[in-house]
Amino acid sequence: MKRLSIAAFCLLAGCAQQQQAAIQSIPRPAPDNPTPTGIAYLCDGRKEVTVIYAKNRATVTFGDKTWRMEYTPSSDGFRYADTANEWTGRDDLATLRELGTHRALAFNCRPTRRMA
Repeated sequence: MKRLSIAAFCLLAGCAQQQQAAIQSIPRPAPDNPTPTGIAYLCDGRKEVTVIYAKNRATVTFGDKTWRMEYTPSSDGFRYADTANEWTGRDDLATLRELGTHRALAFNCRPTRRMA
């Protein structure tokens, strides 16, 4: 009888579902919260976006670029934008995109950890 690898066993036994259930949600602070709160996001393609939220602003860093964006009320989720880019999303899913072209720089971004 052949032995199954641990990865194959986990796949068959549903370990991935158990790991996802164990991940706790990292809530985004209220837009008007004055205390800076940093959150790191992991996006499709293993891209990382870091965001520091504070008092109706978000400082968004992707690669070697950083943007300071202003909160804009949105009927469906959240939106922070400057003149060239926007950080939008709902619940635990966000996208960084260029305004005008709407080209996604980073998409399907999910919070992974709080930053100190």
